[in-house]
Amino acid sequence: MNENEYNRCVDELMLQIEESIDNSALEIDCENSNGILTLTVESNGSQMILSRQTASREVWLAARSGGFHFILKESIWRDTKTNDTLGMILQQAVKSQAGEFIDFSL
Repeated sequence: MNENEYNRCVDELMLQIEESIDNSALEIDCENSNGILTLTVESNGSQMILSRQTASREVWLAARSGGFHFILKESIWRDTKTNDTLGMILQQAVKSQAGEFIDFSL
C-alpha cells in the first residue's frame, strides 16, 4: 500500500470512529488534528489517542489499558501482536474508561 492509499484508509477509519461516537449517547469529545484523534471522556477527563504512523503504515492507540499497534490486513485494522480488531480493542477501552458500551463496527 502506498502512502496515499494508507492516508485515505486512516482518514476513513478516523471518520468512522468519530461518527460512531457522535451517533451514540456517550459523553465523549472527539478532536481530530494533524493525524491524531483524541477521545476525551467528559465525566472523568481520561483520554484515548489514535495516531497515524505513516512510516510503518500503522495506527497506534494509547489508552489506560495500554498501547496498541494496528496494521490493515484484508481491509480490517488488526493488532500486530494479538490480531484482535481495532474495533474490539477500542470498544473495550471505551467500556473501561467511560463505563459505557459502544459498537465500533470498523
